[in-house]
This record gives sequence, structure tokens and C-alpha cells, in this order.
Amino acid sequence: MTVKADFHVHSRHSGDSTAPMEKQVLAACEKGLQVLCFTEHFDKDWPYHNTPDLPPGYFDLDLAAYRREFLALQDKYQDRIELRMGIELGLQPHLGPALCAYLKENDFFDFVIGSTHVSHGMDPYYSIFFEGVSEKEAWRRYFEDALSSISAFHDVDTYGHLDYVVRYGPTKDSRYDWTDFSDVIEAILEVLVQNGVCLELNTANLVKGCRAPSPAPGILRRYREMGGIGVTIGSDAHAPAYIGAFFDQAARILAEAGYDSYTVFKNRKAEHLPL
Repeated sequence: MTVKADFHVHSRHSGDSTAPMEKQVLAACEKGLQVLCFTEHFDKDWPYHNTPDLPPGYFDLDLAAYRREFLALQDKYQDRIELRMGIELGLQPHLGPALCAYLKENDFFDFVIGSTHVSHGMDPYYSIFFEGVSEKEAWRRYFEDALSSISAFHDVDTYGHLDYVVRYGPTKDSRYDWTDFSDVIEAILEVLVQNGVCLELNTANLVKGCRAPSPAPGILRRYREMGGIGVTIGSDAHAPAYIGAFFDQAARILAEAGYDSYTVFKNRKAEHLPL
């Protein structure tokens, strides 16, 4: 495996994972990774009113507990793997000032992912997002909201799973062609390029049965053509079995899109590693 760093991983400190941090670390060691970056969820103002099965605060983050356990494991495994501490911020257009203040107050992260998990007051993870509209209409409204979110706040290091919405749709990506939405997707890419934000290649779509990772390979190619600074690679693993999943395929896709390196971060500074 040429990719030796997984920069999108969750543990029990994220509401939607029960994985112990140490088991995630051990899985990364077993798979030959050299760097593992935890990126626990913090989704402020997540729409709990549309998902009554989740308690309020499910996607909040106990940052003190997360940091305490991370530092203990970083010390324990320093001779086996380099651990880095990141966060995945859920973006919404009104959250810019709050997220800016949060990062200013907590300036110790190695890496910050910005992701759009909420559109039209709903998370596409839930089928309600696709009710009453065609799948293509649902995709478009997600991309339009994603553009509003990343335009409002882009003090992030990478933009996560740009076409996350297709992962959970009725047909996944079997009927998805990103060029049908190239106007708004290229506008998103332009925001990233203008603000020096990387684009993430997220392999969880492949785990979920999609044909391609997120984003579609054509989007990765277009980002490079537009002057993008680099691509981070993450499994989005919420359990040990998925650490580093499909990374060989990710490397091939990046190479085919014209890249010869991938990007990692430490103290929010980018480093480009050869594929």
C-alpha cells in the first residue's frame, strides 16, 4: 500500500462510533500505516428535530476527554505509529462565526476537515432527505447548500466527501454523473482553490457499495486543473475493520487524475507525500 496515512478516522468520541481509540490505533499499525489522524465529529446545530431517534447533543464533542485519551495513546504508541489530532466540523451557512471562535479557542489541532452533513435542515444519511423530490433534485439542493456552507466558512484544511449525498441515496451513485451539477460543483472547487483548501478523497463510499469514492474521480481531476493545492486521503472509518480501506484503489484513482502525491497535515501545515 503506497498510502501510509489515514486522515479521516472516528472513535467512540464521535456520536456515531463505538470504536475504542486504541483499537483504531492497533488496526492502523496492523495495516502498516505510518500516520493516523483522528477527526472526531463536531456538528453544532445538527437537526435533531428531524431525527427523533437521536438525542440532542449526539454530535457534540467532549473535547477535553478526546484530547486526554489522544495524548495518552500518542505517548504509548510513539514508537509504532505517529498519531495526530484532528476534527471534522459540520458546516452550515450560519455557523461561520461560531466555528471561527471554536478553532481560535482550541488551536491545538493538527488537521481540520470541513464537511457538509446538513442540507435543508436534514442529513442525507436519513431517507427523509430524499422524500418528495427526485434523486437528482435532492443531489442538487445538497450541492447548493454545500456551496453556501463552504463559502461562509473555509478556515479548514480539507473539504470532506464533497458528494457525500450520493452515498445514502436510493440508487447510491449508480445513476450519478457529477457533470450534471458541474456549475455548482465547480463553484465549490473555486472556493477551495481560492482559499487554499485541499479536497478529500474519502473511501467510505466504496465500503458502502458505491462504484467510486467521494468525490467522483472527475471532480478530483477538475480540482487539479483549477489549481487545487492537494488531496487528503481518509477512510472515514468508524470501526477498526475499515481503517485504510481501499487505499490502493485511492492511490490509483489519484494517479489517473494526474496527481503524483497526496497531502497530510501537522500543526495545520501541509506536507505532500509521493504516491
